[in-house]
Amino acid sequence: MGGVERLVADLSAAVTDTNALMFYAAGSPRLGKRAAVHFAACERQQALLYVPVVVVWECVLLVRRGRLSFAKDVPAFFDDLFSNPAFQPYDLTVPQVLLAAEMAFTQDPFDALICAAAADLELPLMTGDTEITASKRIRVLW
Repeated sequence: MGGVERLVADLSAAVTDTNALMFYAAGSPRLGKRAAVHFAACERQQALLYVPVVVVWECVLLVRRGRLSFAKDVPAFFDDLFSNPAFQPYDLTVPQVLLAAEMAFTQDPFDALICAAAADLELPLMTGDTEITASKRIRVLW
């Protein structure tokens, strides 16, 4: 499983993409129902959610461009998020980058790296992205 040990083996786990995390942070009704249930379980520490570091970086870039805002600054948002052990940052590795190169169904480099993280962890990806869902390369939780 990509060298990462799950914190608690019997908990359900998933990986989030940037949009799912943004919808969750904003309390948006655009978050898929199954994804919302998973986030709620994480809040109760009854599930795990891995946040690829590329998602953190994409959030930073979106805030910089004025396309995203949090109630707090980005570091404070992620400090708060990761203070709950159910939310785990997932580091980017060279094997993931090489796996992302195989994700030819998307031209978005962030999506490719996020999909590679989900594939590396062998977990479903929390995403509403139709291109990712249609590829059938990654199990989707939405």
